[in-house]
Amino acid sequence: MPTQSHRGRFITLEGLDGCGKSTQLEKLAAALRAQGLSVVLTREPGGTETGEKIRKLLLDSATGRLSPLPELALMFASRAQHIKEVIQPALAEGRIVLCDRFTDSSEAYQGGGRKLGSEPVLALHRILCGGLQPELTILMDSDVAASVERARRRNQARTADSGRGESDENRFERESRAFFERVRNAYLAIAAREPQRVVIVDARGTAEDTHKQIMEIVQRKLKLAAKTA
Repeated sequence: MPTQSHRGRFITLEGLDGCGKSTQLEKLAAALRAQGLSVVLTREPGGTETGEKIRKLLLDSATGRLSPLPELALMFASRAQHIKEVIQPALAEGRIVLCDRFTDSSEAYQGGGRKLGSEPVLALHRILCGGLQPELTILMDSDVAASVERARRRNQARTADSGRGESDENRFERESRAFFERVRNAYLAIAAREPQRVVIVDARGTAEDTHKQIMEIVQRKLKLAAKTA
């Protein structure tokens, strides 16, 4: 597995569904590419052909009553393939990998939301991911009710297009408010445990305000601004 000595940089964005991660990742990628940097933009679950098939199974509401442990195992199956096929090669080439979710999501959603706790998540991470960690994780903290409502509206619109081949990714958004409160609390616990890696950004403002905060963090933490073509 790559270590912190590799030439590439590994940055992840985390947060509740509907907090605006996808928008912020695209903005960050565009800003870094404008500086002449080589960026790989990817996501979890997914990121590979195999991972995208697993994503459909995990997120589709038709999956039904998938138990927490099999759910966690599928998340890590996708992640292990993602590391092997996308993340490792990109880091070895000296590229910047921007990833929408990583193991922190499993600790928050399955560990916190599903009440599995951190231990099985971190054990699988050690076994299947070789302990690979992002150099920087930006946690987009947001209001639970507002974020989940936004995610539900987005996925309802996607479901309306399902007849034209769009996938249904409503499964997690159907969970209770208490579930997402546990997810948020688990995220905050991770940030408190690993302040050297995880930086919290208040994502309740405008997309432009959030982008400005994220750029300041990336430039300060990784000194990427100086690495122009």
